[in-house]
Amino acid sequence: MAMDDCERVQIMAFDHDGAWAEYVRVPVAALVRVPGSIPLERAAILTDAVSTPYAAVIDTAAARPAESVGVWGLGGIGTYALQVARPAGAAPAIGLDPLPAARERALELGADHTVDPTAEDALDRIVELTGGRGLKVAIDAAGRAGTIAQANRALGHQGRLVLVGMSMDRVELAPLAALTRDRHSATGHLGCRKEHIEQLVDPVATGRLDISRSISAELPLSEVAEGVRPLEHEEGNPIRIVIRP
Repeated sequence: MAMDDCERVQIMAFDHDGAWAEYVRVPVAALVRVPGSIPLERAAILTDAVSTPYAAVIDTAAARPAESVGVWGLGGIGTYALQVARPAGAAPAIGLDPLPAARERALELGADHTVDPTAEDALDRIVELTGGRGLKVAIDAAGRAGTIAQANRALGHQGRLVLVGMSMDRVELAPLAALTRDRHSATGHLGCRKEHIEQLVDPVATGRLDISRSISAELPLSEVAEGVRPLEHEEGNPIRIVIRP
């Protein structure tokens, strides 16, 4: 087995059957020690929900202090990407979403600015917010061809585009001459490694990274269908719904 296969966390319901059950058997190598000061519902979303965007920002994008970061799609993944970008030193950290409620929430969680990506002046606004330089890092958590193309256009010289959202959309970024001239890079990102989850434990335990406000509801296992419904139909603008076994 390749080293990457060994290190990558195997995600329930993605790599193999899901875990909507009272008990589930997992390899001991996949376990991470979590202190009792972290409530169960917060520990639950560290895996994948928080660690995937964390890995996208810290490793794949390699965001450095004072670099501008824009995040397209402020749902579960995008919200956490913004939350980890700011402690990493992003300046400014910009959230983009067509929903006013999502943009307002992003500001409450630490975004420096928010922009409606459907506005005619969206790209002009990003240029203004970055002092005319454009973004250094653009993270697409929406997974749509249109948002990905816009995110690429928002990049400045040597900007880095990281694709976290997932769909079957065909993507066309820009003419090759523009990509080579501006030295843009585009990289896909999926999942996390165990070390990413371990790195998140202390920031969450100390309150440095507050993920409590992103838990929209907690439901018992018997109501799992009720938990899925608002996510599927985008009712009430939920971020994460935790199911308790």
